[in-house]
Amino acid sequence: MDRRSALRKTSLFAGATVIMPSLLSMLQSCKEVNRIDYTPEFFSLEEAGFLAAFADTILPKTSTPGALDVNADVFIDKVVANVYDKKGQEDFKANISKFNDEAKSAYGKPFAELSKEDKNAFLSVKEKEGGKFNSGVWGTAVGEQEPVSFYRSLKSTVLWAYFSSEEIGKNVLSYDPIPGAYLGCIPLEEVGNKWSL
Repeated sequence: MDRRSALRKTSLFAGATVIMPSLLSMLQSCKEVNRIDYTPEFFSLEEAGFLAAFADTILPKTSTPGALDVNADVFIDKVVANVYDKKGQEDFKANISKFNDEAKSAYGKPFAELSKEDKNAFLSVKEKEGGKFNSGVWGTAVGEQEPVSFYRSLKSTVLWAYFSSEEIGKNVLSYDPIPGAYLGCIPLEEVGNKWSL
């Protein structure tokens, strides 16, 4: 690794350390949103409807809460409004518009208006052509990251918002705010569920 690359990665890590408390407070502020009264901070109502439909298709409510139950779409709206720069915001809106145009070409309607079956079929196609994120260590991709599609990026953001929520962290994932003893050599089947901390 050359010096320039090392400095870039160090500055990205430092920036993430500074921004993370703000993002977590935004996620906390999404907890008490009443969906009926909610007005998007950045997106138009149509764009917010797209985000809600996308998040609900990726993580619908089952025996565990869905993405809309933890306001993942509201969190994304707040992140784009408060963290993205002007170009990033414009690109996000343009990508939503393009995604809806592709849905209209394939099914005759924008994504949010498609049936559940058509949404799933459309996202299956996007899953195959969306590219993949490289494995990462401490938030930094290992190797040269190939470009990923808007679908893949938005899906990743929905998952991040979902698994960062208090509801999922405390009530779905294993949660122990004060971890006990370190047990390094135990069989994997005894570990159980994934841990949120």
